[in-house]
Amino acid sequence: MVRPVHIIGVPLDLGGNRRGVDMGPSAFRIAGLGERLTALGATVVDEGDIAAPIPEIKAAGDPQKKYIREIARVCERLYKTALTVLEKGGVPVVLGGDHSLAAGSVAATADYVRKSDGGIGMIWVDAHGDMNTPATSGSGNVHGMPLAALLGQEPVELSRIGGFSPKVKPDNTVLIGIRNLDEREKEVVRASGVRVFTMKDIDRGGIASVMEQAVSLAGNGTSGVHVSFDLDVCDPAIAPGVGTPVKGGLDYREAHMLMEILADSGLLRALDLVEVNPILDDRNMTAILGVELAASALGQKIL
Repeated sequence: MVRPVHIIGVPLDLGGNRRGVDMGPSAFRIAGLGERLTALGATVVDEGDIAAPIPEIKAAGDPQKKYIREIARVCERLYKTALTVLEKGGVPVVLGGDHSLAAGSVAATADYVRKSDGGIGMIWVDAHGDMNTPATSGSGNVHGMPLAALLGQEPVELSRIGGFSPKVKPDNTVLIGIRNLDEREKEVVRASGVRVFTMKDIDRGGIASVMEQAVSLAGNGTSGVHVSFDLDVCDPAIAPGVGTPVKGGLDYREAHMLMEILADSGLLRALDLVEVNPILDDRNMTAILGVELAASALGQKIL
């Protein structure tokens, strides 16, 4: 590890129904993220937390995209903070918080590389597609919409962060671990042009083959890869502390293999770890898993 790692907490708890993900950044720190990365030889800088309001003091607003103004403001602050880290030569490791924060973190990575005439590859690791729009969402929960915004769709409050859109191209966008899509969202995903590896694909081809293809697709002609990792992609047996658990996810070694292949590629520009909910967890095991996965992504090796 040569580049310094900057930890950015985003206690954003406005994008979903179940409260508690605002405590995710603290759970990662308590699990020893900084110490674990320092032990790898990395210079670690903790930037603290981005200020985020709680839903009890804000009105939900538009029922098709609840709390969108507040979420967009948090994402804008995250965008500016992460962009500064990248300009200093650092690697942002963004701790959530719900997955809507990726509208800000990915915007920063995309903005940084486009200044050098490059583009960014996107690997979205998640049980869900997060490609709903206000028109297709049945709940109006914005944590199901950030990837749609990054691809240039609605909600516009998120897609316009940084002053440019889209942030990523479908050809360089890969979803891994998908196993729970809304019916209308399936149509959106099929029409989007992004590459999707469902859990069935992983079962049939193996996680190593899937991840090697993902790195090749996301890295093709780009200046690196942003990885946005929702802990609910892992099976609830190893990651119970998430807001929307879905049976049949990645097991422990599959999750680590994914991160190890990412590290071997040398393409990682920034990493999100999101949707950890300590209220629903068992002895902080989900945040501990996230810390271990971050270490694998940033170069920890078995031998």
